[in-house]
Amino acid sequence: MSGLLIFLVIVVVILAYFVSNYNGLVRLRNQVKNAWSQIDVQLKRRHDLIPNLIETVKGYMTHERETLQKITDARSKAMGAGSVGEKAKAESELNGAMSQFYVVVENYPDLKANQNFLSLQEELTSTENKISFSRQSYNDQVLFYNNKTEMFPSNIIAGMFNFKPEEFFELEDKTEKEVPKVKF
Repeated sequence: MSGLLIFLVIVVVILAYFVSNYNGLVRLRNQVKNAWSQIDVQLKRRHDLIPNLIETVKGYMTHERETLQKITDARSKAMGAGSVGEKAKAESELNGAMSQFYVVVENYPDLKANQNFLSLQEELTSTENKISFSRQSYNDQVLFYNNKTEMFPSNIIAGMFNFKPEEFFELEDKTEKEVPKVKF
């Protein structure tokens, strides 16, 4: 009788351990989804601000249609991207187009003094900061989740219930990777 009781206690402990690990994986997966939704909200806000910015500058930048078109195309591509990796690539392209745009803006002092433009630029800067913070939070959650799915013994449960690793949201910043060339 005591052997049966010990056996039942062991089974209950093992079962509780499996349930606890499973619930932990579900919790982490949901935290990753929540963190992604925070990024998605900020990206949507950014995408909504860009057309207003373009409309504001159109009157000033009559010779810069190509730059504005690049922003519009990059924005459309970013809005249509599906996976985290696709979004990261598309957002990197949009960042590049926006950087090029801000370089061109330097040639238009009247535009830089326009209150509407300054307001939109400030909102975009604020949104960029929020995206950066959201991205860091998301990547932290992905790290915790991926560690849990890959480390023993929770990786056994993750494998049994098909928990897959998540992608990090990493933007390709070509300006940081390239060494600047100095010419005299």
